[in-house]
Order: sequence, then structure tokens, then C-alpha cells
Amino acid sequence: MKLYTYFRSSAAFRVRIALNLKGMSYEAIPVHLLRDGGQHRGAAFSAVNPQQLVPVLEDEGHRVMQSLAIIEYLEETRPEPRLLPADAPGRARVRSLALAIGCEIHPLNNLRVLRYLTDVLDLSDEQKNRWYRHWVETGLAAVERRLSTEAETGSFCHGDRPTIADCFLVPQVFNAQRYQCDLSAVPTLMRIHGQCMGLEPFKRAEPAAQPDAE
Repeated sequence: MKLYTYFRSSAAFRVRIALNLKGMSYEAIPVHLLRDGGQHRGAAFSAVNPQQLVPVLEDEGHRVMQSLAIIEYLEETRPEPRLLPADAPGRARVRSLALAIGCEIHPLNNLRVLRYLTDVLDLSDEQKNRWYRHWVETGLAAVERRLSTEAETGSFCHGDRPTIADCFLVPQVFNAQRYQCDLSAVPTLMRIHGQCMGLEPFKRAEPAAQPDAE
């Protein structure tokens, strides 16, 4: 099993967490998103993923792209320990929490968007950071309202064991902290983040622990 990854990629971070939670070993293949003009744009990686995005998982001759699709693939092929609840409403809730981050927050703030803001639209770094903080803080506040009011929330986003929702939450909090977002309004979310980071699978997945970390 091979994972094309970049230590700071939050999407790759999600998949690393899932692999670790399932106790799976893999070969990390770093793809540097800044070096050499962006190694993901080169011919070699473009042949792996025409979208020029990490992560990509290679497993038994299959190539899977997009972090949620990869994690769902792992869930279907290596079902234990489960990262989705056994009941349909629970699975829908976990997916919706993950997508609230993966579709509503992350795409507005990933590297190619931030570089477009500065390189093409000529925004200053401070303006770019204000953009980033606005969308992250707004998005996480919406997730907080759900986590703090819905009965299904437990020690983790859903109940008392990590799920796909936690795989998405932790990398987004990491990025929020890196960009100095105000997280004082999301105490439930931060409690869950702390619970996750007390577990070895989450610690081993964080950017600083990766072989390509800088």
C-alpha cells in the first residue's frame, strides 16, 4: 500500500489518521506542493492523479483519489475497527459532519486558492489571512453548534470512539491554529480535538511526525 502525501496537506492528514486508526502500514511517497514549482504539477505525479492533488492511495493495483473516497474505501475493505456507525442515521450524521469541513471550509482555503488570492488577485498576506480566518471561523462555528447541541456527540464527534468526522476535524483545527484563528467560540470542538490528540493514531498522523516534515 502506498500513500502519495504532503506533510501539511490536511486532506492527506485525514487519510493518515484513518490508516493509523485501522492499524495499517503503508509506504509514504512525499509530493512537495511548493518545491520545484510544485511537484504535484509535474508530469510524473500528473500521471498518477490528473487533478494534481494529494492524497492518492494505491492498494492491490487500485488507485483511489479524494480523501473521503479513500477513507470510505478503507472502511469497506478493512472494516475493523469501524470508522462509521452501524446505524444509517449515525452514518449519515458522521458523513455530514465530515463534509461540513471537507466541502464547506477546506476548499475555500486550500493552497491553490490562497496562492490565487496573492499571485493573481494581488492580495497582501494580511488580506489572504483575513480571508482564511473568516471562512474557517465561520465554518467551525457552524460545526460547533451541531456538536454542542446534538445528543449523538460524545467523547468524540459521534459517540465514544473516533469516526470519519474526527479524521476531518483534527486537520482543520491544526490549520486553524497555524493561521491563528480565534477558536474561543468552539469549546466543544476543541474538547473533541484534545481527546483525539491524546490517541497515538492521531499523534503519528500529524504533520510534524511525517518523514517529509520541514
